[in-house]
Amino acid sequence: MGPAVVIILCGKRKCGKDYVADRLVALLTDNVCSVLRLSKPLKEQYAKDHALDLGRLLDASEYKEAHRKDMITWGEETRRRDPAYFCRLASQDADNSKPVWLVTDTRRPTDMDYFKGLYASITVRVTASDEVRAGRNWTFTAGVDDAASECALDSYPCDVFVENDGNATELSRALQNIYARVQRFVDGHEK
Repeated sequence: MGPAVVIILCGKRKCGKDYVADRLVALLTDNVCSVLRLSKPLKEQYAKDHALDLGRLLDASEYKEAHRKDMITWGEETRRRDPAYFCRLASQDADNSKPVWLVTDTRRPTDMDYFKGLYASITVRVTASDEVRAGRNWTFTAGVDDAASECALDSYPCDVFVENDGNATELSRALQNIYARVQRFVDGHEK
């Protein structure tokens, strides 16, 4: 049996998708929520193919940033051959006993379509101003910030928008909205 609902996060680099994901997991509890990262299977295979340090590719280090452009190119070539490749790999790692899956790093319409085509879903766009992102060590990088991996979902219609600019009250309100939506799916799934 699959999940009752999949929460699908998208947003630009350094907008705080992982922070929002962590807050959602704390709200939902990890007994209920299985976290999926599409970047994990991508980075695992890229590290293997290029003899790189996977641990450093998975963190928020300069090491990852130094390899980002080439990883994007490699990932795009892989997706051209099979658009759902990384979604399927990430799904294999999911805990099917948990009623909620949280995909933390959706980047393309084909990623959204994969999960929405298989499961009930809540799409969530996380945003932060460029000034706030800069405070999180973001600087515009040509070939990265203007690539499909950052821009393909810019006009995608999401169910919920979460502004992650540091206003704790607004963030809490948005997370409670998501929680209430999730509960409706979970409650209906358990009957």
